[in-house]
Order: sequence, then C-alpha cells, then structure tokens
Amino acid sequence: MPTIHLETIIKADIEIVFDLSRSIDLHTVSAGQTGETAIAGKTSGLIGLNESVTWRARHFGINQTLTSKITAYDRPLYFVDEMVNGAFKSFKHEHHLRRSPQGTLMTDCFQYQSPFGILGNLADFLFLKKYMKNFLTERNQVLKQYAESGVGKNLLSQNTDS
Repeated sequence: MPTIHLETIIKADIEIVFDLSRSIDLHTVSAGQTGETAIAGKTSGLIGLNESVTWRARHFGINQTLTSKITAYDRPLYFVDEMVNGAFKSFKHEHHLRRSPQGTLMTDCFQYQSPFGILGNLADFLFLKKYMKNFLTERNQVLKQYAESGVGKNLLSQNTDS
C-alpha cells in the first residue's frame, strides 16, 4: 500500500493550522487546479468528527466524486479522514500537528490503495503516487501561505463552528 509522508513547518499557532487543515473552504482554494467542489455533506466551514464531505473534481481528465469522513479527532493535535466512496479502493489521511520552536510542525501520512489490482499497482509506480504527493504538497503550501500571512485567520473568522 503506497504511503506518502510530508512534513511542513508553518510559522503560525497550532490551533490556526489545525482549523485551516479541516477547512472545506481552504481545501477548495488549494485544490483549484482540479476544480474541486464540495457537493454534499459538509460543504463549507470546518469539518469535524463523524462528518463527511463529498467532492467533485477533475483528475486525469475525468470527472470524479469522492466522499471522505472524519474518523478520529483530537483538537489541535490530530485528525483522520478516510474515504467512504470514490475512485480509490481505500485511503486514510492522518493529519498530525505538533508545536515546534518555529511554530507548528504539520505531518501528513496518506495511505491509499488503488483499484484494479496489478494495473493499479502499475499506475502507482508510473504516476499516481507522484501525482498524489504533488497534490498534497500544493495543498500544504496554500495552507502555509494562508496561516503565515494572517489571511487564514480572516477565513476562519467567517466559520464560527469548531
């Protein structure tokens, strides 16, 4: 099962980074290149434990939908989203946050299983793992920019739930 580990240092308070990490609105911004839009479940604001969101996006020239659910949650240190329905056979995305001297260390652990057996494994090797790593890296860079610039605080102030 392919696993992607990313570490991102963000010069911002851990609570801000945690909330931006679970912001439907910021995810929509960070996934702009795919036209990703929340179409069902929690479609804006901050997603929480046992809530789900269904996304519509265009990947590899194909319109796709994917539903994920928050299955574990310990604010502001950790949450997990897992695919309920979508193109993968399965995926689990762990978000770990820790205070650091520079602000917040955000660690992503993304594990997924492709469909189609050996053909899915070949796709992982040839392009899918790299594509997913780039997708998550771009997401983290947008989150970092929003958190460090203060724009993220403005976005979060529009969301009163936690």
